[in-house]
This record gives sequence, C-alpha cells and structure tokens, in this order.
Amino acid sequence: MIRLYYHPTPNPAKVALFLEEAGLAYEVVPVDTSKGEQHAESFRTINPNGKVPAIVDTDGPGGSEVRVFDSSAILLYLAEKTGQFAGGPADRAELLSWLFFLGTGLGPFSGQSVHFQFAAPEGNDYAVNRYRREAERHYRVLDTHLAGRDYIVGKGYTIADMSGWGWLDRASRVMKGESDPLAAYPNIKRWFQAIDARPAAARARQAGTRHEFKRTNDEETKRALFPSNYPDLANWARG
Repeated sequence: MIRLYYHPTPNPAKVALFLEEAGLAYEVVPVDTSKGEQHAESFRTINPNGKVPAIVDTDGPGGSEVRVFDSSAILLYLAEKTGQFAGGPADRAELLSWLFFLGTGLGPFSGQSVHFQFAAPEGNDYAVNRYRREAERHYRVLDTHLAGRDYIVGKGYTIADMSGWGWLDRASRVMKGESDPLAAYPNIKRWFQAIDARPAAARARQAGTRHEFKRTNDEETKRALFPSNYPDLANWARG
C-alpha cells in the first residue's frame, strides 16, 4: 500500500497520475498546506523539507516500510518498483535529463511565476517579469522538443510526461491574462491534450476531493505557505 501525502497542487498531482496509471493501491493522506499541516513534526518525519508530495510505501524493498519525498524522486522510485513508465534502457539518459529539466526548471519557474503574479504584494515588477519570462523560456524549450513527437522521451508514455502534465495543467495561472495560455506552444498543447484525455488523468483529478482543503488566502495561509517571510517563524521554516 502506498500512502500519498497530498494537497491539490501540481507536484502531488503527478504522483496521483502515476498511481492511477499503474493501478497501485494507495491511500490519500490530506496535508492542508494552507493550514500549515506540512510543518507538523509528524509530517516532517516523512519529509524533512515540509513539502508535498511524499509517500510511504508499506511494502518497500525487502518488505520494509520506506518514505520517499520530492515528486521526481517518487516518480523514479515508483517506476523502478513497478517496472512501468520508465522507457527502455536506451531511453534512460533522456528520461533523467527531461525529468530533471521539468523538476528543477519548468516546475520551479512556473511556481514562482504564479507566486509573483498572484500572491506577492504589488510592486515586484522585476520579479514578475523575471519568472514569467523564464517560465515562457522553459515552455519554448519543451515545445521545440515536442515537435513531431507524441511523448517527451522515446516512443512511449513515461514518467516524464506525467511530470510535465502536473505543471502544464496550471498554464492558465503561469501565463496570467492569456485566454489560451498554450496557444503560443502548439506542440505542448497537442501533447498536453493527449495526456489529459487519458482516463487515469481524470481519476487523478479526483484524488483528495473527499477532503475539504482550505481555500481562503488569509494571513494564516500566507504564514503557513511562506513562513520564511516572517521572522518569528524562521526556526519553524527551517524545521
């Protein structure tokens, strides 16, 4: 059994998609990051970084229970555990390259683009421009790569596609103000629509829907999500 520590945001969505595609039994454990539940000591024992997603595999190597945190690490772990969605041996170098491009580039720059366009106080024009333009640049890299391709790596569906789906699903927020945020990236748009049409993607969207996550962006939410911004929470943020 896989316990998936989850909040309805892009990185946990990637893992939910894998679990649904692979047909693995899993339990969603809600972590309401807007309430600060990711900073609880009980969760920090699972992810010392205080972020979702994380998983606990109760049937890890040798039958022992193991934790895995960071969405890219989780996708790699699950692909190796199941022997699914990792491509062939000849795809390994490309798979790792694109998985980490998405995990350390497109994802973080997209997240910062969303943050400075929606959450940060006004007057951060340099930061808004910086992160929005870098998100766009990463989109262009992926769009160019996908020309004439159905999948990011090789000739089959892999964890790289799952990773990309998680953040491209939020393109409307990354590209704030665009009525069709993927119009400038036709290869991404074609690829994303194909991944999003998979039955497992619809099921992954239902993960955690039985739990009522906090939606109000109030002071409690800001202090929970961005504790490093508050001097009195500095030690809490460091864990």
